[in-house]
Amino acid sequence: MNDPTTTSSAAMRGFRAGDGPQLVEAWCRSAPADPITPDRFRSLVLLDANFDPEGLRVAVDGDRVVGAAYAVRRLTPMTGTDLEPEQGWIPFFFVDPVARGRGLGRRLLTDALDWLHSHGRTRVDFSSYTPNYILPGLDAEAYPQAAGLLDSLGFRTLYEAAAMDRGLVGHRLPDDVASRRDELTAQGHRFATPTDDDLVELVALAGNHFNPDWARAIRECLAAGTPLDRIVIVREPSGRLVGWAMHGAYESAVERFGPFGVLEEMRGTGLGKVLLHLVLERMRARGAHSAWFLWTGERSPAGHLYRKAGFTTTRLFRVMRREATP
Repeated sequence: MNDPTTTSSAAMRGFRAGDGPQLVEAWCRSAPADPITPDRFRSLVLLDANFDPEGLRVAVDGDRVVGAAYAVRRLTPMTGTDLEPEQGWIPFFFVDPVARGRGLGRRLLTDALDWLHSHGRTRVDFSSYTPNYILPGLDAEAYPQAAGLLDSLGFRTLYEAAAMDRGLVGHRLPDDVASRRDELTAQGHRFATPTDDDLVELVALAGNHFNPDWARAIRECLAAGTPLDRIVIVREPSGRLVGWAMHGAYESAVERFGPFGVLEEMRGTGLGKVLLHLVLERMRARGAHSAWFLWTGERSPAGHLYRKAGFTTTRLFRVMRREATP
């Protein structure tokens, strides 16, 4: 049994070749609600354009990896030339159960924060890093000790992100949605699978009106071979592209819905509801038994739309921030 009155003797250092397998194993022991595989760890961490081996702080006791905290800052802009020079992120941290109770989590996080501070980062978010966040934030219900630790280090909740799921077994296009689709089509709106040429407008719509990370996700998944029929777009009578919905954009997960957006001035027309259900219909046709996503505001217009479509909240994540004191 660990003695809580003693301090962990684990050494802190940056990532080295050979750490990966032990990191994945220790992660899975430490966070059984959110296990990771070697290929996901490789894609989301090691191959991230912003990865710096020194930012992945590894705790080693002898030759055993017993914890880690990942600190990252932009080396490549998300959009334009903005490297967000004051901003840093800690997308994840963990301590192996065998090494808990001796202050190792605090040491790891402090080490990660010090590393970010040494690179001029005065604002640190947990864990809403894009492009390769693991989870939107902290699930305090699953990890209450981590919540207490982050709070004690000065992290404060900015907002909550809701993860939602919906079963698709037996799903069919609701009659009211089919009727609204027909009404909108009669008015001149066009719902369709995008062509190659449509993708230029789609990426611009996602990046300019919603989130640069959405534009990146769409571009990268299609370049990697995601079929176009995972997407439904809608054009208004004038021909302008005003919305889309899709699935399979992230890590090729067919049952993962999104991203999804309708221009603000077109909301309330039923376009979003129709797009959502048309994509759910396609997902079911591909054999998907459920639809899920990680990030929306429970009380946002999108959150209300999802609930009306049969989605229920499965987890809540706290997006947290720590500001350096002047």
